[in-house]
Amino acid sequence: MSKPKFNSTRSKNKPKSKTEVGRILLLIILCFTFENCVGYLWHLGTGQLDILLKRRSIRSILQDTNTKEELKTKLQQVETFREYGIKELALNPSSGFKSFVELDRKEIGWHVAACYPLRLESYTWWFPIVGTVPYKGFFDLGKATEEEKELKEKGFDTRIRITSGYSTLGWFEDPIFSSQLNDTKPYEVASLVFHEMAHATVYFPGDSLFNESYASFVEEEGAFRYLESIEGKESPIKKEILLHKEESKKLKKLLVETAGKLRTLYETSSSDSEKLESKKKIISEFKAQLLSVKEEFKTIPVEKLAAKNWNNEDFVGYLRYHSGSDFFRKEFEKADRNFAKFHENMKSLINLSNEERKKLLQSTHTE
Repeated sequence: MSKPKFNSTRSKNKPKSKTEVGRILLLIILCFTFENCVGYLWHLGTGQLDILLKRRSIRSILQDTNTKEELKTKLQQVETFREYGIKELALNPSSGFKSFVELDRKEIGWHVAACYPLRLESYTWWFPIVGTVPYKGFFDLGKATEEEKELKEKGFDTRIRITSGYSTLGWFEDPIFSSQLNDTKPYEVASLVFHEMAHATVYFPGDSLFNESYASFVEEEGAFRYLESIEGKESPIKKEILLHKEESKKLKKLLVETAGKLRTLYETSSSDSEKLESKKKIISEFKAQLLSVKEEFKTIPVEKLAAKNWNNEDFVGYLRYHSGSDFFRKEFEKADRNFAKFHENMKSLINLSNEERKKLLQSTHTE
């Protein structure tokens, strides 16, 4: 997609409210409060400020005669998805998606995640507002690479992933980014919008497993409901998504089984060197198993997955986004498939600990 020609002015690019300016200032002040992460918080603060300054309201872009028709069509779809999320999925209207940012880079950002080499346990960071999280995001790939290098030198299993979207949890009016509209199908954009809006609706600081699993459920269920509303229950796109979902279940089963083998290994009394050798063997067997069933997959590139250099973080990272679907399905049915009621029921879990919520996600596991 070619870059749209905007007749922008400085006044149009300012943060839209005194509240947002105040929150940026608070983030900058926090840079000097938490000595161990001054540079990082400064990076986030200035990166977020840059985004706020580049924001343009979708309404103004649609009215701009210089805007490319392709971009207009996509932004009109974003408006539709946002309104649908608010009215039909009972998602928080303050979550954003009323503005657009044309990035001068290919991706929004990158995040680094790490796992202990002989434990299926994430390395975590603590930050103001979001609490403890198992990943660290960057607006600059070079900085993400430096962070990963430091973690690797300490012996951690690591992975850098592209950040396809993120939520500021209502602190700022989150825009849609140019990278989110490039080479994406409408239902993929809808899924992304619903996922990030879900984070702004229910979020427990420090509980990434629950937060991501909940948002993934809302994203999927919301996308299905939207497709049915415009194409009917026999939607061809929905059938394609359902096929992908069934294949994802098969893949998840293999991942869970392999993670179980690794967990059992790590709990033995073998030496670390013996565990590392056995770890390599288990992962090699997993990759061979993927190739043996590749004909069963049409929507997931298992050959590409089998060629990947897997480590603990890959297993933990995947399951972070694909856990508890049975629990959420059960709770959604108990709420009579009413999203407003479902969200309120999820909010009521605020008094539980992370571990207690984790047990809930596992309690109805049947896959």
